[in-house]
Amino acid sequence: MDESERLRAEERRREAVCSPFMRIPRFPVDVARELLDSGYYRIDQLSGRSAESLIEEIRQKTKEKPAPHFLPALRMAIYFSETPNPDSKKLFLDQWV
Repeated sequence: MDESERLRAEERRREAVCSPFMRIPRFPVDVARELLDSGYYRIDQLSGRSAESLIEEIRQKTKEKPAPHFLPALRMAIYFSETPNPDSKKLFLDQWV
């Protein structure tokens, strides 16, 4: 990876870390990055969506199978977006497997 690619990767990670998705406790940065790349910029945009349809959007965009932790992370994000006072016990990925 040359210097310009490294800087671009660093900037993309910074954008994901600073995104609203990181307000979700323990949310994976790589999933936030894929949501941003898919055109989602706010948590409320996930309300009413299914995790499976989001996975399919990501798969079509990247042409690769997303990592196994993507599905539980997206389920947790949808729960967070649809619940005014989310239960803190449900904000762990292993609760959504």
